[in-house]
Amino acid sequence: MRTLCASTLIGEFFVIAFAGLVAMKDPDLSTSTVWLVSGVAMVLCLLLCGMVTRPGGVALGWALQLALIASGVFVPTMFFMGAVFAALWWASVHFGRKVDEAKARAAAQTEPSSTADAA
Repeated sequence: MRTLCASTLIGEFFVIAFAGLVAMKDPDLSTSTVWLVSGVAMVLCLLLCGMVTRPGGVALGWALQLALIASGVFVPTMFFMGAVFAALWWASVHFGRKVDEAKARAAAQTEPSSTADAA
């Protein structure tokens, strides 16, 4: 699960950076505010890459997805991009857990035979 979720978060890192560039063109938003918010979200993406398998990591990822969708208020394209990344996040968590379960089953099946060979 960690690999799939981290890949999604790295993609979001770049999307947030590009959204920050677009948001800078809005005369109602100050450049410092845009980059403060974008920078915090980008750092959160990187931190979540390492935290995704820890308790609360997936929930924080969902919060980031909601924030990304909500950023569409300032950059309308982000409504679409946020929805796309929310779907990717769901797929990463869902299929990542299935892969982890399959790996655990495979490891459990090969473990007894390797101890039997050693005896």
